[in-house]
Amino acid sequence: QLQLVESGGGLVQPGGSLRLSCAASGFTLDYYVIGWFRQVPGKEREGVSCIRSSGGSPKYGDSVKGRFTISRDNAKNTVYLRMNSLQPEDTGIYYCAKIFSCVSPATMRAFGSWGQGTQVTVSS
Repeated sequence: QLQLVESGGGLVQPGGSLRLSCAASGFTLDYYVIGWFRQVPGKEREGVSCIRSSGGSPKYGDSVKGRFTISRDNAKNTVYLRMNSLQPEDTGIYYCAKIFSCVSPATMRAFGSWGQGTQVTVSS
């Protein structure tokens, strides 16, 4: 089955860190541009970060710039999102997806099916 599987979420206190993983199953991730999105109840899914197939020129949303780092290990068929200095407003379900291009997280468009996501909760 061709899918992306997110993992690594959890409950963390404000100021804490998490590393999310996005693993490809059934296909090679090398050729795809990948984006991370997050969604909170009652709001639209928003783009957080993206990375090109080569791993170059990562992009970040304004709210996470300087705190989150996206990376990829094509040998492991996985994209990561390292999240530092987490705040309650970072709470949500995080999804990864194949996207058409990585110019800005605000405008990135996903294609293909969505995975189940991974829940991140930042709370004291």
